[in-house]
Amino acid sequence: MRRKILTFTAIAALSANLSVGQEKVGKSPWGSNDQIGTLNMMTDASKLQALKSVGTGKTYDLGVEYFVGMPGFNYLGDPEYQFWNTHTPHGTLVDNPNYQGDAMNKKVSYTSDAISMLTHSGTHIDALNHFGLNGQIYNGFSAEQYLGDKGWKKAGAETIPPIIARGVLIDVAGYKNKSVLDKNYRISKEDLKGALKKQKVTLKKGDVVLIRTGQASHYNDAKKYLDQYPGVSLDAVKWLVEDQHIMILGADNLGLEAFPSVQPGNWVPVHCYLLAEKGVMFMEQLNLEEIALDGIYEFAFVASSIKLRGASGSPMRPIALPFNRRAE
Repeated sequence: MRRKILTFTAIAALSANLSVGQEKVGKSPWGSNDQIGTLNMMTDASKLQALKSVGTGKTYDLGVEYFVGMPGFNYLGDPEYQFWNTHTPHGTLVDNPNYQGDAMNKKVSYTSDAISMLTHSGTHIDALNHFGLNGQIYNGFSAEQYLGDKGWKKAGAETIPPIIARGVLIDVAGYKNKSVLDKNYRISKEDLKGALKKQKVTLKKGDVVLIRTGQASHYNDAKKYLDQYPGVSLDAVKWLVEDQHIMILGADNLGLEAFPSVQPGNWVPVHCYLLAEKGVMFMEQLNLEEIALDGIYEFAFVASSIKLRGASGSPMRPIALPFNRRAE
């Protein structure tokens, strides 16, 4: 029998046992019990400043729809998104589950439904326990001590706070004059710098950076969406984190980075670098088409994820509120 749950999978958690070269998990400058990494960069003042810079009521929905057949990690063996009705008006009339009788059931049309899915489905955020190195996740929490049968006791998705910050779109596909970047294209730091220069935008410490590859235009066609998609390179991510001091980033593809990896000995170098070494969470499967089409590159980014205790990721609904251009 199907259960009304979000299916937790072990693939991400077990990745904490990866041993990759000489890399080690990072230690948080925010303390030995820190579980949210660079999201500590948010303050009441920074959130207020982002909201005060909004210059219009226009809202951009950066999330994708969830539907049966949507693209996801099922090609790795993870469960596909499933949706089913638990009650329908006709079924209620026949079954009379509420013991109200025909008169009431004919008058009131009752529908209820359930879902089952991977926590990394659709537009979602990766928690810091998603990937690790040498049996530990960011800040030195070990799988041996903190990974139970019901998820992680540290750095689970329930710890992720609502995110309110200055957001910046880097439209790499637009910079390259393409609707979608080429298959397996790896975005370089030069691409990011060139796109920002073209957009006349400068990054600031604590920004939310969203990278457009154009892959979201294939979202309704799972085969195309998953086929050798382009993504950001490790070199580019290091520039964003170490030189620009961004807070969090996201992209419009399935895995942020391009696959397969070209990094020897590591099939997910960007994931490990961001989550395990630097404590930087990120979002995947964003819809950046409309906001790019309108040329909105600076905005208040507002998002909140579901507080799934112990989970390695969580669905989220991000929105963008364009800044007043004169205040930029």
